[in-house]
Amino acid sequence: MTSSTRRTAVAALAALALSAGLSACGSDGAKPAAGSSATASTAAGGTATAKVSGTVTVFAAASLKESFTALGKKFEAANPGVKVTFNFGGSSALAQSINSGAPADVFAAASPATMKTVTDAKGATDPKVFVRNTLEIAVPKGNPKHIAALKDLAGSGVKVALCAQQVPCGAAAVTALKAGGVNLTPVTLEQDVKGALTKVELGEVDASLVYRTDVKSDAAKIDGVDFPEAAKAVNDYPIAPLAKAPNAAGAAAFAAYILSPEAQALLTAAGFQAP
Repeated sequence: MTSSTRRTAVAALAALALSAGLSACGSDGAKPAAGSSATASTAAGGTATAKVSGTVTVFAAASLKESFTALGKKFEAANPGVKVTFNFGGSSALAQSINSGAPADVFAAASPATMKTVTDAKGATDPKVFVRNTLEIAVPKGNPKHIAALKDLAGSGVKVALCAQQVPCGAAAVTALKAGGVNLTPVTLEQDVKGALTKVELGEVDASLVYRTDVKSDAAKIDGVDFPEAAKAVNDYPIAPLAKAPNAAGAAAFAAYILSPEAQALLTAAGFQAP
C-alpha cells in the first residue's frame, strides 16, 4: 500500500467513524461513562472525527500483542473515557470466535486468509492491510545448536516447534520450508506464535519459526537467525471494524487510528514492514 493509498484508507475509515458516531452514539455499545464523553482523533493532524465513548474490544493476532497494547494506551490517552480491551490469540481461532458471535468491535488478523473467513460470513467488509511481517528462526541465547540456515532445522537431534498449519505463522512456515526444500517433523505444533516462541524460551526446543517482530520483542531471552526463504512467506496483516460491533463508532475510530502515521511509526519500530 502506497502512502497515498494509506491516506485514502485513513480518510475512508475516518468518514466511517463519523457516520457510525452519528448513528450509534445513543446505542448501548457506545454509551459514554457517567459525566464523560470522548472525541476520537485520527492522529493524522489530530482532527476530531466522531464522538467515541465506552469500551472498544479488539480481537488481534498474538504477534500484535506488544505493539497493540502500546497503541491501545495511546488511543485511550487521546480519547479520555474510552477503554480499549484486547483478545490476543491465533488468528484462525479469533476468526472462528467472531463468526460464532463473540462480541468484538475490531479484528486485526495475521493473514488475509483468516480475515476472509470473517468477511465471507459477512462479519466485516473492506479490510485494510496495515503492516506486513516475515519469519525468523528463534533460537536460545547463544544459539547452542549453531543454526545458521533453514536447512539446519532438519539436522539430527534438532528439536523444532512450529505453529499449527491453520494459524498464519504455521502456514507461512510451511511455505518457507517448501521454498527451501526442507522437510522436518516438528516436536510440537502450537496454536499461536507466542506458544511457539515460549517453547524456545523454556529450552524445550532448539528452534522455532516465528515472526521477526516476536524475536525483536523477546530479544533479552532469545536470538534470531535470518534466512532468505522468509522472503517467500511474507504475511499481510488486515484490520477491519466488525459488522456487529457493539461500539461501532469506537471500532471505526480505532481501525482508522491503526492506519495513521503515528501508529504506523510505532509498528515499524517494532519490526513490522509498511504494506
